[in-house]
Amino acid sequence: MAGMRGLKKQRRIQIIAVAVIALALSTGLIGYAMRDGISFFRSPTQVLAEPPSENELFRIGGLVEEGSLVRGQGTSITFSVTDGGAAVPVAYTGILPDLFGEGEGVVAQGRYINGRFEAIEILAKHDESYMPKEVVDALKEQGVYHDANES
Repeated sequence: MAGMRGLKKQRRIQIIAVAVIALALSTGLIGYAMRDGISFFRSPTQVLAEPPSENELFRIGGLVEEGSLVRGQGTSITFSVTDGGAAVPVAYTGILPDLFGEGEGVVAQGRYINGRFEAIEILAKHDESYMPKEVVDALKEQGVYHDANES
């Protein structure tokens, strides 16, 4: 019987070791992503309050402001992202997600240059459950966002 217990203990140590390694790896990856500045998120209110440096890559999120969408030449487009408190103009050239539209949730990745967000990637967030928590929190803070379940 003693052999059996020793085996269980050894197994538990292996599981813990694997968990520790996985945690270390994921922490390292998060640190790496942060170093790159990629996953840094800001709401329009935060961007206007403290404009980031022009070479900082970050994500901005909120709702596409009603009446702000202007289609330019080819695949160029400008629109404003709002969290209800502030709106930031966004310029983007490229293919837009199917779900992109006024009043829809959106997350854009890019840089804030001369008062305008130059987006390199647009991610439409159609379903509220996909919206980053930060976007929802920012919208709630401004009293714009209402949970679909609360009505």
